[in-house]
Order: sequence, then structure tokens, then C-alpha cells
Amino acid sequence: MQVFQKNSNIFNLLSEGVSEGILVVNKHQVIVATNSSAEEMFGYSKDELLGQSLDLLIPSKYRLAHKDYVIDFVATSEKRQMGHGKNLYGLRKNGEEFPVEAGLNPFDLYGVTYVMALVIDITERKKAERELIHWSNIFNESLNEIFIFDAKTLHFKNVNKGALKNMGYTLGEFKNLTPIDINPKFDESGFQNLIAPLLSDQTEKIEFESLHQRKDGSAYPVEAHLQISDLGEEQVFVAIILDITERKNYTEKLERTVEERTKQLTEALAKEKELNELKTRFLSLVSHEFKTPLSSILTSVTLLSKYKLTDQQGNREKHVDTIKNKVRYLDAILNDFLSLERLESGKVNYKIDHFPLSKLINEVVYDANLLLKEGQKIIYPQDIDHINLAFEQKILELALSNLVHNAIKYSAENTVIEIRVIENRDSLELDIIDEGIGIPAEEQKHIFNRYFRAENALLNQGTGIGLSIAKQHLENLGATLSFTSEENKGSIFTIKIPENVVVNALS
Repeated sequence: MQVFQKNSNIFNLLSEGVSEGILVVNKHQVIVATNSSAEEMFGYSKDELLGQSLDLLIPSKYRLAHKDYVIDFVATSEKRQMGHGKNLYGLRKNGEEFPVEAGLNPFDLYGVTYVMALVIDITERKKAERELIHWSNIFNESLNEIFIFDAKTLHFKNVNKGALKNMGYTLGEFKNLTPIDINPKFDESGFQNLIAPLLSDQTEKIEFESLHQRKDGSAYPVEAHLQISDLGEEQVFVAIILDITERKNYTEKLERTVEERTKQLTEALAKEKELNELKTRFLSLVSHEFKTPLSSILTSVTLLSKYKLTDQQGNREKHVDTIKNKVRYLDAILNDFLSLERLESGKVNYKIDHFPLSKLINEVVYDANLLLKEGQKIIYPQDIDHINLAFEQKILELALSNLVHNAIKYSAENTVIEIRVIENRDSLELDIIDEGIGIPAEEQKHIFNRYFRAENALLNQGTGIGLSIAKQHLENLGATLSFTSEENKGSIFTIKIPENVVVNALS
């Protein structure tokens, strides 16, 4: 230390112009000289440091290793960076530890060996390194894809793990590619047009949706966020890519759901409109169907009071018959409504009978003959005496009567109504064929709807529920009712009875 005191002016002159902290120790690791940078760094004055052991400036947990290191260093007498590849720490007077970097230089002065340590406080550098590592981890570990590519050549310079994993390329393979190679929607001119606003500083960021194509050829939808940045003296693009497959799937599903709901709502509104129209028709129909026979009854009753003489008995009977017929008609309407109510409430009890088909058809035709118009006739089916059925007789009679009466009602004079029986392998078919007004094609879908009556049938009496009731009863019993029709040419209504109902044996 005396040597340095003798040459203190020279040492001070040389050391004070150095920004690094300088510490000189002898072979016993005693501090013999310092500069102001070192004193400021560690928080001591020169008088407090000179003659002190170097351990004063080293955290206790590092002292033993450091002492052995310096002894070895003095023995080899080589210049070196102290603790290369290791983390070194200094200890300030206030007890604060801080990271340092130290360069050691051995030298001899007047036959005595010393070590000069150039010490740098690297707290800010370490902080920057930690931040860099932090951001590097964010870059690498992000689940989104992050690409960095050269602004001039467009070649990728770096990509994160998310991109490597999702795309299937290695980093080496990526460095031979450009964004155009992984995006089937872009060619070079199109991509250059896209990034032009970034290169000309017209905007700071571009967002767009596109497709990315993996190494295996599969593609997936992405949302890209692209901006320009500086990497040293180079300009690069940074692209953050979001895989929006799930979003697209959800959006498409939502759009399909909205489309389906819109369709359902449209259909519901159309159905409600149809129901409202049917309701209006029904109210008008019921009003007409009840008003007409009631008016006839009232007229007949009024006229009856005028025929008091014996020779006017014929007139009286005529009006009495009119009243009877109109009451029967109103009773039939009420029975239809009651039957409909029983069907809706599920209170119908069916009774299966065994009966010959010919007997039932005879009864239906006999009653229908009373309704025939001038010149109309019914063609009766031939060779059906052998057919027996196990079915609800009243229901089949109701359905068949309804169809035959409709055929008569909606056919003109001098026309033919034919009842045809066809024996199929799996069913028995009853066809009622007429030459009537037929059903308009656009209204055929409504024909079995309750209260519906076609436009061309509104002048004829009827409630529009007979077919609906007949069809539902038949279907409840396993049979079916269908039709074909052509306006102004006629209709064919078909009752199909399943094979298990048919008994082809009469003894």
C-alpha cells in the first residue's frame, strides 16, 4: 500500500479518467487503491476502503469461492474476465447486493504482485436481459402464431413455437419461405399491395382475415395483425396470427341457426296466416250452414199456419218434410262437431266387428241413391261377396258415406260415381271415383284440414270437417285415406285397409 501512496498522483491521474470502478488488491486480497467510480459504486469513501479485505465488497455467500478463485488467478497470472459465464455480485455499504462484471489484470510493481479489477455495475443490463428473456418467452410461448419477416425480401427471420407447432415446418424451413408461400389467397403483387400502406407510413397496423396452409396441405382460417418494426438497422414485419377456426365454426353455426329460426318463424307465420284464413272461412261457413236451414225451417213453420183446410194436407206435409230434412241436416252438423271433439280429447272407443264388405256398401249406396241428381248413377263394385272385414263397421260406413256423398254433391247431373274394390297383396283398396269439379292444385294440400273448403266448393253446403274426421278415424284404426284430383275433371279418393283386417273366407 505504501508503494501506491508514493505514486498516488500518477494512479489518481490515470484512474479518475476511467468510468469503470477500479480496485487494486495485493496477494492477501487487501485493497490498496481505488478510484472514485468504485467508491461511488460501493458507497464508501476512499479512507473506508483502503486497507480493508476485499471480502468487504463481496456478499458473504460468495466469499469463499471468490477467495479461492483469486488465489488461483494470482498463481496463473493471466488477464481474464472474472467469473466468465457466472453471475457475480457486489455488496454495497448499505447491504444491497448488485450484479457486476469484473475484468482482472495481474501486474508487478517493485517486485510485488497486485491484481487490478475493473468493475462494472450491470444492474441495468441484467434488468434489460430479464425483460428481453421475458418478452422472448412471451414470443415463444404464445398460443398465437407470431411471424417476423424481412420488409424487403419477405423471407421469415423468426417464428414462435405456436407457428412451428401449428404449421408443421421447422424454423430452418421457415427461413426459406415467405408469407406468400403459406397463404393460398395471396400472390406477390396482391401481398405487396396489402403491405404498401405500412411501408409508406400511411397506417401503423393492418388487420385482415385470410387462410394459412400447413406443410401437410391443410388450410385453416386466420385473423392477421400486421405491423412494421425496426430490428437493428433492418426493417421487419411482425405478424400476429389468430386461428379463428372455432370462431368461424361458431359464426357459421349461428348463421345456420338464425337461418333455421327465420325459416321456422316464416313457416309459423304462414301457418298462422293460413289458420286465420281457415278460421274466417269457418265462421263464415258455420254462419251460412246454420242460417240457411234455419231460414227454411222458419219459412216452413210460417207457411204451415196458413194451410188450415183439409184439402191443403199435401202442402202441410211438404213443409213438414222440409223441416225434418233441415233438422236432420243440422243434427248431422252437430254430430260432426261432437265427433271432432271426441277425437281431439281422445275419448273415442272403437268396436271391431266382423262383417261382409258387400253389406256395408249396399247400405251406403242405398242411402246415397236418395241424394242423386238428375241423370246421376252409382256403379256398384262386382264380385265382392267373398270379402269379409274385421274392422270398426260404423267408422268405415261413415268414411265411405262421406266420400260418396261428396262425389254426388260436387258432380254435375248426368255423371257417374264409381265404387271400385281392388284386392292387393298387402291391402284392400276402396276407390270412390267421380267426374266432378275436382280440387284446385294449389288447395289440395289443405283438403284434410279441418274447416277447409276449396274455393270452387263454397256454394255447396258443407262444414269442411267430414274428410278430416274420416281420415283421423281411419288412421287411428291402421287404415289410410288419400286422393288424386284434377280440377274440372274429377277426383279419386282411396281408402286402404291393411291386410290383417281382410278375411277372404265366406262359408
